[in-house]
Amino acid sequence: MWKRIANLFRGFIGLFISGLEKQNPEALLENEKENLRKQIAQFNQGLSAHAGLCEKLITQVKRQERQEQELKAKATANLRAGNQRLAGEIALELQRVRRDLEDNRSQLGDAEKTYKELVMSRDTAIKTARDKIEGLRKDLDSLKRNKALAEMNEMASGMLTSIGGSGDIEVPQAEVGNV
Repeated sequence: MWKRIANLFRGFIGLFISGLEKQNPEALLENEKENLRKQIAQFNQGLSAHAGLCEKLITQVKRQERQEQELKAKATANLRAGNQRLAGEIALELQRVRRDLEDNRSQLGDAEKTYKELVMSRDTAIKTARDKIEGLRKDLDSLKRNKALAEMNEMASGMLTSIGGSGDIEVPQAEVGNV
């Protein structure tokens, strides 16, 4: 029973707020603009953090690629020089670097994909918010136009009743007979 009363109370509050919104559409428009600004700031903050992660991974991949080339060259040089034990140790290090490099490349691919998805999500949210704001602007313009038309109609109806019609002129009977 309390749940039903709470739902009824929420309904009344919702109706009250809807009525206030309809009475002041400019405030609703400003609120939507502010929400859009906040949303853009949040998306941009998330995007910059994710872009930082991508840049870190790019730097790490480049460093590991250089390290891979250096180790490959060292292993080849030691094999040619006959240092098989040292070449073997370098080859093991090269394998570890290649595994780490492959893992980081995979993470970088995922991070770049996520970044693109975040950008698309931000753009979609912004487009939706802008469409909503534009709709509110149109509603506001329509409301202002309708209000102006209503005021003009009221003024026009007031003018008609105060001027009177053609039957309101009273002609004296003596003049009618002379005509």
